[in-house]
Amino acid sequence: MAQIRKIFIICGEPSGDLLAGDLSQVIKNLDPGIKISGVGGENLAKSGCEIFYDIKELSVMGFFDVLKKLPKFLKLKKIILEKINTDKPDAIILVDFSGFNLRLAKAVNKDIPVIYYVSPQVWASRKGRINYIKKFISMMVVLFKFEEEFYRRNGIQSTCVGHPLLDLVKPSLPEQEFLENFRISPEKKIIALLPGSRKQEVKLILPIMLKAAYLINQVIPQTQFIIAKSPNLDTQIYQNERRKFSLDIKIIDGRTYDCLSIAEASLVCSGTATLEAAITQKPFVIIYKTNLLNYLLYRPQIKIPYIGMVNIVAGKKIVPEFIQFAATPRKISASILKFLQEPLAADCLSQSLKTIKDDLGSAGAAGRAAKLILDFIYP
Repeated sequence: MAQIRKIFIICGEPSGDLLAGDLSQVIKNLDPGIKISGVGGENLAKSGCEIFYDIKELSVMGFFDVLKKLPKFLKLKKIILEKINTDKPDAIILVDFSGFNLRLAKAVNKDIPVIYYVSPQVWASRKGRINYIKKFISMMVVLFKFEEEFYRRNGIQSTCVGHPLLDLVKPSLPEQEFLENFRISPEKKIIALLPGSRKQEVKLILPIMLKAAYLINQVIPQTQFIIAKSPNLDTQIYQNERRKFSLDIKIIDGRTYDCLSIAEASLVCSGTATLEAAITQKPFVIIYKTNLLNYLLYRPQIKIPYIGMVNIVAGKKIVPEFIQFAATPRKISASILKFLQEPLAADCLSQSLKTIKDDLGSAGAAGRAAKLILDFIYP
């Protein structure tokens, strides 16, 4: 009797879960008999992966949040190592979540092949982590061409497959149907607010976005605002902030791509969402704020001039960034108003975003990654 093929997939945040679920689904399509188990959320579960630990409480924001959740991470590492010992998977695929996953790779210590999909941002900060990758990672599958070049310069074989978001960032409904379903007026300008997928991010960033929304509405009263709610967070977090403003605001759950697609402009928390926004080619600004101690701790470690992935890919600032002390409602609202009031500025940014979209590669990235990984594990 043929032995069942087994793979573990480990991710730790909603953005990683999205890409892990996509990859898992394609692996299943290529090899329906394969058993995939892992640590993940809703997207990974939908792909047919057997989830043995849900990521709901794993997202962290900064050093002190990591310290607070350290016992949880240590317990999770123990659970995964015990599962590896009992289930004996053929390989383990790590997806993003570098703080945990690189330490897990060290603990696995090449007992089985360890593949990294969605590279740690070692090119941006804490370059010393590259030594972990050299020692404990069997294969790097990266999403950006500059990452492939970076790893090769550092003596690590890596393969760029392009970005899977090109296949994923699509509205779920026709525009008219979406507007009707959520009672959004086609007569008013629509501004989307994407305050992040972590509870701490939303609590810090949504109030700034809403104050900026108020200032925008003061200048252009015919505006309405839609908050793209992360499905893994409690609605109450958003409602607590929304009720402080007498604005036309709707909270829309789990429909980020529809929100970006129908919006004339967006306010976007730094992270994967900046690439999602770039793919829609609509004007947006990047916002990020953390608590002061985390900022003072991490800022000196960042060795690149931009924080938004879209600007990193471009190699220059094409999308305005408002980070920490610069993340003021007045500055943010002025930038959005420029896009709303000056069509030339909006068109110029849209053209630059098209170039970025083209740089992300072609459709089918998850398929290329899955084939590469399966060929590596089962030559």
